[in-house]
Amino acid sequence: MRVHQYIFGKDGGAEKFFVHLVGALARRGVEQTAVMRWNRRWREDVEPHARVIQSNFRNLSADRILLPMKVLSMARKDKVDAIISWSTRGARLMPAYNGAIKLSRLGDYPTHLGYFKNTDILVCNTPSIGDHVRKLGWTRGVEVISNFTDTTAVAPIDRASVNTHEGVPIVMTMGRFVLRKRFHLLIKAMAAVPDAVLWIAGDGEERGAIEAVIREHKMENRVRLLGWHKDTRPFVAAADIFVMPSSHEPLGNVIFEAWAQKKPVISSRSEGPSWFVRDGENGLLVDIDDVAGYTRAINQLIAQPQLAASIAEAGRNTLVGQFSEEAVANAYIELFKRKP
Repeated sequence: MRVHQYIFGKDGGAEKFFVHLVGALARRGVEQTAVMRWNRRWREDVEPHARVIQSNFRNLSADRILLPMKVLSMARKDKVDAIISWSTRGARLMPAYNGAIKLSRLGDYPTHLGYFKNTDILVCNTPSIGDHVRKLGWTRGVEVISNFTDTTAVAPIDRASVNTHEGVPIVMTMGRFVLRKRFHLLIKAMAAVPDAVLWIAGDGEERGAIEAVIREHKMENRVRLLGWHKDTRPFVAAADIFVMPSSHEPLGNVIFEAWAQKKPVISSRSEGPSWFVRDGENGLLVDIDDVAGYTRAINQLIAQPQLAASIAEAGRNTLVGQFSEEAVANAYIELFKRKP
């Protein structure tokens, strides 16, 4: 079975899942070619499993004209069974090739359907994205296949290496430093959580604004900006509580990563988490932008370790039962079999 994939993202949750999926498909004997941006940090994780072709596919570049012809030629030469595009830029590259099933994977809500003129099936990672594209007028196929993550529990990092004392409650979050992640609100919430330390893994354009909020609330001694790490699992494993405060989160891959390390999760009531997090059972849900709500939830889990352990165990069970590699990879392979 041969599959071509087009992805032009940078370093977000979609790219992490792409790496996981490429590996999972390779382990099931699928031959793959990945067309992706130049010099991605995660390229070395893709190369053992797929042939990699690099291109920026920008509007003002020769590849904007040449790459569509190249991928169509490759599809014909390889006699591919399936082509997968990732997000809207990848969908623009989808060739008008009738010899393969053509899938566009969506991890967010598109504004219009013009990107998908050559797509047969939209693969949405939550039911609400599927509902959204139907409301936009999509009449071709829709499938809901969610993400999975590596469920291996890893050894925690030494807290001292992050200037954090033993016995101090550690709250962690991670992601790109963009406004919708609402890290600034979590810092404000942590100001009312006595003695606890906040770890934030990631980087991005909002770093200066986040540093300003830390200074404004005099949290310099209680916030650690960890930077970007290829593997954040040891940091998550060392934390006590994981918080995902985003105002907009179509799925929430970071919650899966926290559950994999058996950590209790607090999440905003954003789109994706509202689908799979059951409040009080496998996580705690807080209204979007409710700073006091985050403070209460964090203090509750610190004060009630039995509740924290119960929520962490239920989260891990949800991950293994609903978002396993086996189920997700097999669902994609079943789609590939729909080749015309």
